[in-house]
Amino acid sequence: MEYKLTYEGFYEALRKDKLVGLKCLECGAYTIPPKKVCSECAGEELEVVEFKGTGEVRTYTVVRVPPEGFDAPYVLGLVELAEGPWLLGRIVDVYPEQVSFDLIGQKVKAGHLVQEGDKFSAGERVVVAFRPE
Repeated sequence: MEYKLTYEGFYEALRKDKLVGLKCLECGAYTIPPKKVCSECAGEELEVVEFKGTGEVRTYTVVRVPPEGFDAPYVLGLVELAEGPWLLGRIVDVYPEQVSFDLIGQKVKAGHLVQEGDKFSAGERVVVAFRPE
């Protein structure tokens, strides 16, 4: 069985501000980030689809003690995408010191950030970034 969408393909699309994932042809569920099988039914019949890239913040945290290679503070949120799955990403264009529970339910649009590599990576990395609409 082959991967319909690799992480390399996912991040290449993300660099172009396109959010891609998988749709199960067996149950209709969406899966993101990419996996080899459907997250809902473990079906193997998947197709690559482009997501709208919109969603709502369901929860968040302010990271004040980051992993090595990241600058803090920053906001990390769990976003329910319009297609249904939840995706973790940075929430940008908000001030970590001023963020409040009003962020929950906020509509956001997906994009990306490019971060410099660190001693644990093979170079720069691309991360999902959500911006309030």
